[in-house]
Amino acid sequence: MKQHDKPMSGMAYEKLQEAIEDWEKGELAQFVARQPETKTGYKTASGLPLKRVYTALDGNDTPLDDIGLPGRYPYTRGPYPTMYRGRLWTMRQIAGFGTGADTNERFKYLIANGQTGLSTDFDMPTLMGYDSDHPMCVGEVGREGVAVDTLNDMEALFDGIDLTKISVSMTINPTAWILLAMYVALAENRGYDLNDLSGTIQNDILKEYIAQKEWIYPVRPSMRIVRDTIVYSARNMRRYNPINISGYHISEAGATSLQETAFTMANAIAYIDEVTKAGVDVDEFAPRLAYYFVSQADFLEEVAKFRAVRRVYAKILKERFGAKKPESMRLRFHCQTAAATLTKPQHKVNIIRTAFQALAAVLGGAQSLHTNGLDEAFAIPTEEAMKLALRTQQVIADETNLTSVIDPLGGSYCVESLTTEMERRIFAILDEVDGMGGTIKAIEDGWFQKEIADSAYDYALRKADGERPVIGVNKYVEEDEKPDIEIHPFDPETERRQIANLRQTREQRDSSKVSNLLEKLKKIAGDEDENIMPVTIDLVKAGASMGEIVEALREIWGTYRETPVI
Repeated sequence: MKQHDKPMSGMAYEKLQEAIEDWEKGELAQFVARQPETKTGYKTASGLPLKRVYTALDGNDTPLDDIGLPGRYPYTRGPYPTMYRGRLWTMRQIAGFGTGADTNERFKYLIANGQTGLSTDFDMPTLMGYDSDHPMCVGEVGREGVAVDTLNDMEALFDGIDLTKISVSMTINPTAWILLAMYVALAENRGYDLNDLSGTIQNDILKEYIAQKEWIYPVRPSMRIVRDTIVYSARNMRRYNPINISGYHISEAGATSLQETAFTMANAIAYIDEVTKAGVDVDEFAPRLAYYFVSQADFLEEVAKFRAVRRVYAKILKERFGAKKPESMRLRFHCQTAAATLTKPQHKVNIIRTAFQALAAVLGGAQSLHTNGLDEAFAIPTEEAMKLALRTQQVIADETNLTSVIDPLGGSYCVESLTTEMERRIFAILDEVDGMGGTIKAIEDGWFQKEIADSAYDYALRKADGERPVIGVNKYVEEDEKPDIEIHPFDPETERRQIANLRQTREQRDSSKVSNLLEKLKKIAGDEDENIMPVTIDLVKAGASMGEIVEALREIWGTYRETPVI
């Protein structure tokens, strides 16, 4: 690294170094002798060491080109030149419960209160590819998200909502391609141009094997499905994000912020490898890859994390994959405040936690943000809790004036130092994964799973002994607290109504056509060079249910059983 590439050089560097040494021997030593610091070994939640004070010396290892400018490689300071001065982040509160018609009402409520993007949560049967009338689904239909069995449910979900005017995110993974097929079919039935649709399916199956544990098929055929959705979308839906590569669930499973970002980048590398091996140029699809991170409690580390992962991603795409388009190297991400930090004791404190986590996401340059409801430790949030969470974002956007300045913490000695250290450690983990044979091999060997389990256990110990304070849980505890909270009600009639809708669809469709298409699906599944999306779109248009499509492929590919990690 050349000396002139550094923020400081020459005499100024030496003069500051002398001043710090003099301060440590003088004022600092005298003060600490009278009043010692409260603990030793200060560090971030990920274990990065924290110095007592940061100066220009701490930024001296970072070339000025690595800090850069907004909208310019390596995008440390943001993916776009104007950031929030030109357009605010999308305010995307997640919603999903009951039937499609039930969630449709919540969508319209949120839109009326200023939400600028929709985010959809699905129930467990939908996530796992079971129809609502399957014996495994008793008691789960519409409970933790919206139930979707057929295209009719998708039509009810977005009834009266112009999908060309609002971005729609769908949190779904093993069955993501079927939901995308339904979304495409709905758009085509309405006469939309697919290139006018914006939004994303999560579709990140690797993080399921690593952390969230919602899968159907073995790893390699699941990767083929992801490949097919990316290729189809790149060639037919120019504004749509066919995957949202997610660190959020990795974090919620117990990973540190460092592991969250490094493991997400490892997954990204695996997906990009998969698609490029199919003969698709990286610049054809990389501009529409999207990302999803959590904003945790360690404020400065979180801001540094977001800045570091943008820089890491830009370098990976340019140096490893040979991307040439600037938009291929720009990491764009959705962020959610941390559900794992929400508590039942003193639940109103969750409002404060969420506000600071949202602030860190904004200072880190998020393109989209979900803020959790104060009652989510109890149940699906109520309308009032959702509105308050949305208002939290609106206060940051409209009252703090933060959006007037791009990357306002850029240049902070502390933040820049943490950004560079986070980048260095992310690349070190990626080198370790490469040394094991890549992401899929590391998943099959249980390496990621063990790393997360160890981190989760370490955090549990630190929380138990009070080293990691949690207000209301292990500090400032109110022993006789009796929560006074209204929670979202569950309609016991949901399952009956949903199953009735499903059976009506089966009665009205051409069953012979569905059977023929299911056979075609199985044939295409056996040919690696074929894309699975077009036949899936034909199937949902013909009235096939999600469960029928999933079971047809289970006959071909089987299921996945994880090797336990101890």
